[in-house]
Amino acid sequence: ALIPEAIAFSVIAGVDPKVGLFASFSIAVLVAITGGRPGMISAATAATAVLMVTLVKEYGLQYLLAATILAGILQIAAGIIKIGYLMRFVSRSVITGFVNALAILIFLAQLPELDPSNVPALTFFIVGLGLAIIYLLPYITTSVPSPLVNIILLTILTIALDLDLRTVGDMGNLPDTLPIFLLPDIPISFETLKIIFPYSVAVATVGLLESLLTQQIVDDFTDTKSDRNQECIGQGIANTATGFIGGMAGCAMIGQSIINIKSGGRGRLSSFVAGLFLLILVVLLGDIVAKVPMAALVAIMIMVSIGTFSWSSIKNLKDHPRSSSIVMLATVFFVIYTHNLAIGVLVGVLLEGIFFAWKISQLFQVSTSVTPDGKHRTYVIKGQMFFASSENFMQSFDFKEAVETVTIDLGEAHIWDISSISALDLAIIKLRREGADVKVIGLNEASKTLVDRLSVHDKKEALDKMLAH
Repeated sequence: ALIPEAIAFSVIAGVDPKVGLFASFSIAVLVAITGGRPGMISAATAATAVLMVTLVKEYGLQYLLAATILAGILQIAAGIIKIGYLMRFVSRSVITGFVNALAILIFLAQLPELDPSNVPALTFFIVGLGLAIIYLLPYITTSVPSPLVNIILLTILTIALDLDLRTVGDMGNLPDTLPIFLLPDIPISFETLKIIFPYSVAVATVGLLESLLTQQIVDDFTDTKSDRNQECIGQGIANTATGFIGGMAGCAMIGQSIINIKSGGRGRLSSFVAGLFLLILVVLLGDIVAKVPMAALVAIMIMVSIGTFSWSSIKNLKDHPRSSSIVMLATVFFVIYTHNLAIGVLVGVLLEGIFFAWKISQLFQVSTSVTPDGKHRTYVIKGQMFFASSENFMQSFDFKEAVETVTIDLGEAHIWDISSISALDLAIIKLRREGADVKVIGLNEASKTLVDRLSVHDKKEALDKMLAH
């Protein structure tokens, strides 16, 4: 399944098919060697290919190779500074949306091969037969992966009966030589760096995002734990090396990874063999591979899309909290609308953050009491003080009330950020301006440290200092 996709992604990027094929070979092998997620397949992908289209059109293939090398270096740096830990901030709703959107995109990508105006009617029968083999063979035996049996049997059937079907060879020429080491033929200058750097940053970011999400999904599927930062370094080494053999940048592929895992490939050896076997197929057995019917591969990708989609998420729409469902659906929508996995995931993370902040702010409470003589009022603050609760905090005070003493009790509250400190400063300054003696009590150690370091209410010209912020 890597072969037609590598060719297709090369076409998307506007380069020769062997660029994607060499990339898929080297990335799959090197990620396995450098300690990537066991069983996870990495190769040339649409997510990174679409980012390179403009660069290739305006500057050519050599700049693509240079951008690939730089993207790999950036990914290595990301692993070294342990940026993989940021994945803990991606919620389950976002991951589900990512998976569902990817499943839909995988299915939509097969539609050109199912267009009645472009393919013979026989294609639909062959696709159906392929799906039957894939789903029914496991009831007989699981010793051989059913997708592989599907490819072999349908290729033999197509050749034996001389069926008029689109084949892998119709998508582009396969390479007939091994990849060789080469340096990108570009000027080494700051101007070159200015050209490739934005593309490299985008590719590095999208590639790591898709790889780490795929890694987390595979970890969940296999009930194992792998090193996110090592994955960043592995992907970076693979992409850097790929640029030196004429390949474009890539990342993990959830569809192929799921095929591999479901077929029993749980270790790094399976990922290594996938890349090595790809090279053998396209270079040494290219004439045979070129005769594989696209219908057989379409059947595999339809199986992947069906298996990737989280069908339980549809039922859970009415059971899960509304905010979680909105995040999941928004992630799906923006991934499909933009065909950019990074944008969809970032939208999902942003929405999740907004909903979380709103929920926490609703737990914030202020209660107040006054002594019988009306001279001393106490405000008791409960909950989390941060930017989303600062407005409620300020609205809880009566700044025009004529009292001699005001006590702000923060014993059941926690101060998190500069917004809440500014709100506390402003409340104290306004109460003092009305003639009240203000006391703040109950600060926990962390909140007291933050207030002592950043607050200005006890400093001279406190209001002017606040306005200067």
